[in-house]
Amino acid sequence: MVKGKIAIRKINCSKSRQVTFFKRRTGLMKKAKELSILCDAEIGVIIFSCTGKLYDYASTSMKSVIERYNKMKQENQQQPLIATEIQFLQKEAESLKQQLKCLQECNRRLMGKELSKLSLEDLKQLENILEMGLKNIRSRKDQSFMEEMRELKRKVDDVEQENVELRKKLRVKSGDYIEFKGEFSAETSWSKEMSQMSAQAIPDKDDIPERILLQLSLQPKPYLLDAQKIASG
Repeated sequence: MVKGKIAIRKINCSKSRQVTFFKRRTGLMKKAKELSILCDAEIGVIIFSCTGKLYDYASTSMKSVIERYNKMKQENQQQPLIATEIQFLQKEAESLKQQLKCLQECNRRLMGKELSKLSLEDLKQLENILEMGLKNIRSRKDQSFMEEMRELKRKVDDVEQENVELRKKLRVKSGDYIEFKGEFSAETSWSKEMSQMSAQAIPDKDDIPERILLQLSLQPKPYLLDAQKIASG
């Protein structure tokens, strides 16, 4: 006789429900243990009955199973984000490649290369772009030239001002030198006059009469007189 399938729905009879829970829980724990042994799997089973009672089974330890579960759950949650970010970066890279390719083509056309594929309108547009670019370049060149001219004028003004200050200092030094030279010349002339006057006032030895020289030589010396007094006394 074939056993009929039981409908999977809540059992209303509390007694039958408790019996079924006990049988199924025991079979689940047995299957989990067998699976962990046969396949070397890390298994953790947690069961709360309708009355709130806890039943659990762990092939290693419930703490390590829960920690591993939380870690794997976080990694699984991050993987979709990483995959989404990778897809975004890939699309961004493709877009940048296209932009780079367009810029390279535009640069070659501005350099006058690969113009055979352009139509008349494209050539006119390219001509307008080049004229506008030349206008901007000339404007920038004139601006740079004017700035350089202003800088050179400022330097020239600074040099001229420095020259004026140096001329003033030179005039002051020249005046002091002329004044000192005049004083020195006057002092020199006065010294010469005094020398001449002294030379005229004091006669030479040859010009002094012999009589006067004889009288000077015959006058007794004071220290000789003192010596004679001491000897006689």
